Amino acid sequence: MPKTTKPPRHHPPAKPAQVIEELRPGQSIELLKELHILTREGKLNQDTRRKLKQVYHLYQFIEPLMNQVMASNPSATLADHGAGKSYLGFILYDLFFNVAHKGEKTTGHIYGIETRAELVEKSRVLAQRLGFERMSFLNLTVQEATTSPELPAQIDIVTALHACDTATDDAIAFGLAKNAQHMVLVPCCQAEVAGVLKKTRTLNLSKTPLAELWRHPLHTREFGSQITNVLRCLQLEASGYDVTVTELVGWEHSMKNELIVASKPLQSNVRKIRAASERLQQVLVEVGLGELTARFAIPA
Repeated sequence: MPKTTKPPRHHPPAKPAQVIEELRPGQSIELLKELHILTREGKLNQDTRRKLKQVYHLYQFIEPLMNQVMASNPSATLADHGAGKSYLGFILYDLFFNVAHKGEKTTGHIYGIETRAELVEKSRVLAQRLGFERMSFLNLTVQEATTSPELPAQIDIVTALHACDTATDDAIAFGLAKNAQHMVLVPCCQAEVAGVLKKTRTLNLSKTPLAELWRHPLHTREFGSQITNVLRCLQLEASGYDVTVTELVGWEHSMKNELIVASKPLQSNVRKIRAASERLQQVLVEVGLGELTARFAIPA
């Protein structure tokens, strides 16, 4: 009996790897590999997937602010403090200038400010290799950046992602000095206020029952972190900003998850500014933080 041959099987085309589906269309794969977010094989591990999700989510807040600024100023500027390896700055530049506004005549510029010289140099080399011409990386503290001639007199948007302890306050001071239209801040590891609360705990317990909120060490740490961000928001409002506080990503991704977005309205509300300034001073006195008045001062 003649042997029959089976017809060849038609296999469906292979689906792209799941990791590619997680990326934004048009995004630079080479950049993500250089940042070690993707492996050389184009894969993500759990840690880098979490980091990428945070940056994507933060980009969703920053992109409309950049569009708003660039509608009237194609030369908009953004300064990223505590840039580290500049994950945020690089991905922001790529998604905004190379993807969303590809081919448009814009001269916007992103500055990465970082105190570790080796990270600054690596970022400079990478930006040059990828052709990210409108990125600059400066080996400066936030205080030095405020007066450095390497930065313009005005910065439109200030960002600080997981800026530890007082670095967020320094970024706010920089934004106020540079008359920033928007600030996008994710604070981290606030310890200064908790230290003051601990030092004055006994005295405050004799003055006000509210001191029970930070009598126990664990509560001191948690309340210190909470009141620090409350004071920052009041400082920004007293400086004329509208402030929104929300979560950056789900708590399963990061415990340092508070996102503060401050924007200057077209018209100042003098009554609101005065009320915020008065409330700021009242809170400082009520919780025994008078010695930090200069830290949360309002520019003249």
